[in-house]
Amino acid sequence: MQFIDLAAQYQHLKARIDKRIQNVLNHGQYIMGPEVQELEDKLAGYVGVKHAITCANGTDALTLAMMVLDIKEGDAVFCPTFTFFATAETIAFQKATPVFVDSDEATFNICPIDLEKRIRQTIAEGKLNPTAIVAVDLFGLPAHYSELERIAEKYNLKLIEDAAQGFGGSITNQQGSKRFAGSFGDIATTSFFPAKPLGCYGDGGAVFTNNDEYAELLKSLRAHGKGSDKYDNVRIGMNSRLDTIQAAILLEKLAEFPQELINRNKAAKNYENTLSSQYKTPQVPEGYISSWAQYTLVSDKRDAEMKKYKEQGIPTMIYYATCMHQQSVFEILNYTEGSFPVAEKLARSVFSLPMHPYLEQTKSRNISQVAVS
Repeated sequence: MQFIDLAAQYQHLKARIDKRIQNVLNHGQYIMGPEVQELEDKLAGYVGVKHAITCANGTDALTLAMMVLDIKEGDAVFCPTFTFFATAETIAFQKATPVFVDSDEATFNICPIDLEKRIRQTIAEGKLNPTAIVAVDLFGLPAHYSELERIAEKYNLKLIEDAAQGFGGSITNQQGSKRFAGSFGDIATTSFFPAKPLGCYGDGGAVFTNNDEYAELLKSLRAHGKGSDKYDNVRIGMNSRLDTIQAAILLEKLAEFPQELINRNKAAKNYENTLSSQYKTPQVPEGYISSWAQYTLVSDKRDAEMKKYKEQGIPTMIYYATCMHQQSVFEILNYTEGSFPVAEKLARSVFSLPMHPYLEQTKSRNISQVAVS
């Protein structure tokens, strides 16, 4: 059994993907070919924003977002400690200081209460300039954006949505207005790494925004800071373009994505029905939809539970065993054990089950039965 079955997805879409790739081979525009613009238009339409700017990977997408917002040395950027390394790495790459925030125990996402506490502490210390918040849509579930947007406005901070895992997730408010992951904050990013909900067959990423000036700057920054043409360089940028073949693949995957999202949610429901009596299962707040990048359980007996699944030939994974404040590279920030009790507990106790859109209901039920056998 595959943890994420990319082969099954390819077989389902093979004729369409192969035709798209062949079209690129025929026209030969491998860099910034017509499929790139077509994909950007369709991504923006799906998410519900004015601009989608593709780039080489999700880490570059975050870096580009921070470059656009002029994140720099002396700035404090608040982000969760329970996340993938790139979230904090890109802050440090800009020579800014990541200020870590504890998790919400129910959703695994950044905790708005702890966030506001860390902002007030940073302001009181007066050593750093509070500048931005990076919220991660962890495991596919959008963060608590109504609260995060309120906090960002209160303290005059920019809000960056890291939707690397969240593409396809959404929040419907009490008035019935629905917003998709990628549309929150001042600027948002995603990843098309193969294992993500919408993945290509290599690396890829995108930045989303409704700000026209940000969009133009992003187009320049991803191509060496170009101006009117590629030999007119008006700023220092980077080389971060999505390959045309990857854009072609993503076009067919995006067309199928709404049905795949339904399939993911069916698999998650099967897990919930069977496993909620055995483990702490993922909680999806009312009005939220997760894209289920991972299906993550919490158990105080993680090693024993993972062994049980392994004995049945079922793969499991741990995301993430080490919080950001525990990473060697961030020892300089002088956090101590116990600084983030919820995140530290999650890092010791979470593990994930197979999750992908071609996980037939019978398979997800069989996986679930291991817990009660």
